[in-house]
Amino acid sequence: MKAHAFALSLISTLVAGAGFAGEYDTIKAQAGEDFFHKECYRCHSVDADRASYGPILEGVLGRAVGTVDGYPYSEALSDAGFVWTEGALRAWMEDNDALVPGTKMRHVGITDPTVQDFIVSYLATLTK
Repeated sequence: MKAHAFALSLISTLVAGAGFAGEYDTIKAQAGEDFFHKECYRCHSVDADRASYGPILEGVLGRAVGTVDGYPYSEALSDAGFVWTEGALRAWMEDNDALVPGTKMRHVGITDPTVQDFIVSYLATLTK
């Protein structure tokens, strides 16, 4: 009987933790959207209905670099040959010139890993 009570207690804790994890992810994405609008939105759109200077970022996570149709990428970015992963996006935000020398994008300089994490969490919600 004690094992059964322990198992029920453990399951309740895990279910509560899982609910909190989902809530935490939502909070991170909302914070990321706020940071995105402060740091990235002036040049990047997140949907095709809004024209922007930079390439659209809807569906960016998992997309090959330099592949948005119709966007005039620099040769350096067109030839970069990697996929936008969470790590690549963080590296780009921190120092895009170091990640892809010769890109035409101005240096971003978001060096705070928490802010990077929040922005990546937001970008992950922008699927096509």
